Amino acid sequence: MRVVVIGGSGHIGTFLIPRLVRAGHDVVNITRGRRSSYVEDPAWQDVRQVTADRAVEDRDGTFPDRVAGLRPDVVIDLVCFTLDSATALVERLRGETGHLLHCGSIWRHGPSLKVPITEDDGAPPIGKYGIAKAAIAQLLREETRSGGLVTTSLHPGHIVGPGWHPIGPLGNLDPGVWRKLSAGQPIEIPGIGAELLHHVHADDVAQAFEAAVGHRDAAAGEAFSVVAPSALNVRGYAQIAASWFGQTAVLRSVTWEEFRRSTDEEAYDSSWEHLVRNHCCSIEKARALLGYTPQYEPEAAVLESVRWLIDHEQLDVAKPLSV
Repeated sequence: MRVVVIGGSGHIGTFLIPRLVRAGHDVVNITRGRRSSYVEDPAWQDVRQVTADRAVEDRDGTFPDRVAGLRPDVVIDLVCFTLDSATALVERLRGETGHLLHCGSIWRHGPSLKVPITEDDGAPPIGKYGIAKAAIAQLLREETRSGGLVTTSLHPGHIVGPGWHPIGPLGNLDPGVWRKLSAGQPIEIPGIGAELLHHVHADDVAQAFEAAVGHRDAAAGEAFSVVAPSALNVRGYAQIAASWFGQTAVLRSVTWEEFRRSTDEEAYDSSWEHLVRNHCCSIEKARALLGYTPQYEPEAAVLESVRWLIDHEQLDVAKPLSV
């Protein structure tokens, strides 16, 4: 089939597009053209690249026509963040494209009430991003179930892989936590440290998208959580990460107000956004309907990312990895 991937040069596309090429599809990647994939793969030589600025073309109302003009059998949208953008694309592709797949987020669920969270029992979303992703998933579900365009939404956790920083044990991207862990220095933990973070390797997300393309009928009108088989809590994550450097994590619980005074505003906000949600999602639906079989436990995915960053001198640590 001809598969058009919107935003395929990022985290997921790095692994998804080579998978689609190797599966025999004719692949077109729509990208802003500002970055190559994070991992080199010869399959990219067989990909047609189309340069476009989606934000600009969405404002002009021309982006859906650009996508439809490529005459895709399947469209995989990895960079849709507003209900208006999703609606315009659905309306243009209705009756012309066989399957539209959307990349959402587990943040379509609000702070957890019980875990694991299934696709149907999550709390109402909070925050602009999560609310938008929930609205898009509902739009797509209703579109398919009313007899319109066949759609599927897949909702990854905290994506991690080689080439970029992972969400760390404090729920943010502050690289300083890795130096402290590698040096055995104390780390201040906001709250009690039992909050959960649910990571997923980018290649496992790519696997889920490929599976949804191959199981169109089973995926039609459905939403799937795409995460690792397990989740990490803050204290456990810190202890596991410290052990990679032959250390034991030294952790001290502080109030959120104390934590605010000890870190910068961006890191504080990220920690709050991640930890207040306290997410651990079920993958049983994706297993049953798509055959989703994630290859990475969360700590293995994070370790791969940390190792890459250290090897490429993009992460300052006090001691080398011992694993």
